[in-house]
Amino acid sequence: MKATDGESGLVFHIIHGSFVDGYGTRTTVFLKGCPLRCAWCCNPEGQEKHAELKVTASLCNGCEKCVSNCPTSAIRIDDERRLRIDRAQCTNCGICVNFCFTGALEMFGRLYTLDELFREVIKDEQYYRDSGGGVTIGGGEPTCQSRFTLQFIRKCRQNYIHTAMDTCGYFVNDEALQALEEVDLVLYDLKCMDPSDHLWSTGVSNHVILENLKRRDATGKPIIIRVPLIPGHTDSDANLSAIAELLATLKSVKQVDLLAVHEFGKVKYEQLGMEYRLSGVQPLSQERLEYIKALFERHGLRTQLGG
Repeated sequence: MKATDGESGLVFHIIHGSFVDGYGTRTTVFLKGCPLRCAWCCNPEGQEKHAELKVTASLCNGCEKCVSNCPTSAIRIDDERRLRIDRAQCTNCGICVNFCFTGALEMFGRLYTLDELFREVIKDEQYYRDSGGGVTIGGGEPTCQSRFTLQFIRKCRQNYIHTAMDTCGYFVNDEALQALEEVDLVLYDLKCMDPSDHLWSTGVSNHVILENLKRRDATGKPIIIRVPLIPGHTDSDANLSAIAELLATLKSVKQVDLLAVHEFGKVKYEQLGMEYRLSGVQPLSQERLEYIKALFERHGLRTQLGG
């Protein structure tokens, strides 16, 4: 199951009642697909553009129905009665999920048509009206499904629903650039200012990201910057000062959110059979966080911890 270039969108999660993805109470839609491979990614299930098998082995009751119905023989129960998946053999077809009644096997990713997704978010319309909130589309990276993202933003705006897009900024195609310019609010991730550091930490250069930030700023429409504070990757004074200096030159940045490292996504790496690369990394002290907050504030930037 893959995204279909605009006809439908592959969604891996929807949060109703978010308070951290833009103004007011929001519904946040997470689309699959991302061009970056950040060492600290907390949504690994959002990286690929296809649905993926989610395995929660602790829920398995050992019935073996999944084993007998797997068309590629990718599933087995080992000698200790533990569920095992051969990811090299698994095609993420999802057939096994139909035979699992304990929740041990599920899929990360469901296709929605534009109308289906809109019907899901419009359920919360009264909350948007009461709080000044709206709909946020993120991921993954929503511009990996750029046509669907653009159409969804336009449909929400046509129905007077405030829209926000949470983006890494790494895209060049026309529909993604249109979405960047048309959406009411952008939540924009900035990680490393040095191109080599950015490449090492995320797998891509930051040149396009910085150019797209300036493009959005030129529209005069609001931007909230999100800076992940990852020890050994983004937390040096030199990097943070460079980010602050850049943001101080922009006219549309309304706020900077400093995001501390956490391990909330660790279990999802296990569910996907992926290596968790940040094991043992300790979050920054409160004293250090306050120092960084003050660093940004000295550049005239409204800054908050968390976000």
